[in-house]
Amino acid sequence: MTTPSTDPTPSGPPPGCPAHRLYGPEAEADPMGLYEKLRAEHGSVAPVLVHGDLPAWLVLGHRENLDVARTPSRFSRDSRLWRAMQEGKVAADHPLAPIAAWQPVCNFQDGPEHRRLRGAVTESLERFDRRGVRRYVKRFADQLIDGFAETSRADLVADFAEPLPMLVMTQLVGAPDSYGPRLVEAARDMIKGTETAVASNAYVTETLQELLARKREVPGRDFTSWLLEHETSLSDTEIVEHLRLVLIAAFSTTANLIANTLRLVLTDRRFRADLSGGHMTLPDALEQVLWDEPPLTTILGRWATGDTRLGGQPIKAGDMLLLGLAAANVDPAIRPDLTVPVHGNRSHLAFSGGPHECPGQDIGRAIADTGIDVLLSRLPDLELAVAQDELRWESSLMSRQLVALPVTFTPRGATGTTVAPVPGTGSSQPLPEAVDSSPGPAPVQDGPRARRPWWRRLLGLH
Repeated sequence: MTTPSTDPTPSGPPPGCPAHRLYGPEAEADPMGLYEKLRAEHGSVAPVLVHGDLPAWLVLGHRENLDVARTPSRFSRDSRLWRAMQEGKVAADHPLAPIAAWQPVCNFQDGPEHRRLRGAVTESLERFDRRGVRRYVKRFADQLIDGFAETSRADLVADFAEPLPMLVMTQLVGAPDSYGPRLVEAARDMIKGTETAVASNAYVTETLQELLARKREVPGRDFTSWLLEHETSLSDTEIVEHLRLVLIAAFSTTANLIANTLRLVLTDRRFRADLSGGHMTLPDALEQVLWDEPPLTTILGRWATGDTRLGGQPIKAGDMLLLGLAAANVDPAIRPDLTVPVHGNRSHLAFSGGPHECPGQDIGRAIADTGIDVLLSRLPDLELAVAQDELRWESSLMSRQLVALPVTFTPRGATGTTVAPVPGTGSSQPLPEAVDSSPGPAPVQDGPRARRPWWRRLLGLH
């Protein structure tokens, strides 16, 4: 890398320093491989390019990530500091605008205003009875499983992992059941930074504005009503934006956590053995997945409040930094041997850290834990329906998620009772051995969305 410029005004990586794109074919094909390439080339902090080839810094080291997350005086959450935005390079239709443009939410504030807004969110979330949350999860998990239990096959991403968190969260915010499926699609699109992300964001906002109007007229025992009555007297805009923040965060992280855990149950022999043999509880299994495959690979972002240094790199005022959660979790400085289990260890960065650490992470854990438990209890003979190497992922700037997780099982009735068995299979048995890479039964569907899930058919969604 060349010597940094002495000009204090440039933003992003120093001139002449090679920067890899965090979007496009290379990043999407193998994000973890790219992170390790960046670590080898630049150390714990690497210059990168985000959409539109805007310069930024990706923080790869575990210690450096905590340093950024815990010191808002140096690295602020206020995106209005972003020089590229000040220079007009982040237009309203930019793919990152929905997640980077400043909003009146705790996630984009520091100091007293952050404490005011976050206090309203955390105090309202803490009013939920955890047993009540788990009852919602079991109810919707059973309904989703009933939708495919008699068919002997399913896609556990489209039919279970994706709809479950949003269906539960719509109940927690006090929305009608019908909101859930539509919000699933809009949320997925929005966080991927697609060309339609702005439109999806607008749909989510409009839907939540309608919900707020309903709750103002008829309040209930739900997150929206509790925000309305909170002593901080949040404005309507603040309430809508926090509803949006909580829904999107819960959906994206929990759906990925469920899918990643189920994939390991179906494909990793050691993981399966530890879980079924009692060496690892399901909550422990979730923590292991949060270390190895965090739901969000990166978080955008932090913005430097002044010229500083991090990981040996010269950071200029207004530079954007991305927290590299997935890279930090496998930092050799803290995990020299990735084969050693870290059951029960919550020092991972899957939910970030510092004053902006995810306030709803325990609800996300409860949804994943209970949902997976219900699924494995109802369908104990789940088997992967394709060879392991046929599974495909979609990657974006902030996440990497399975496209589909096709499975087969002994068909069962809506109450969980066994119905006519699939030819060649026996009655209910404990979870089978994890699959190897040999060909399995035919895929569940020709494409990830070729067969509409039952909840989409019910609501007339195409």
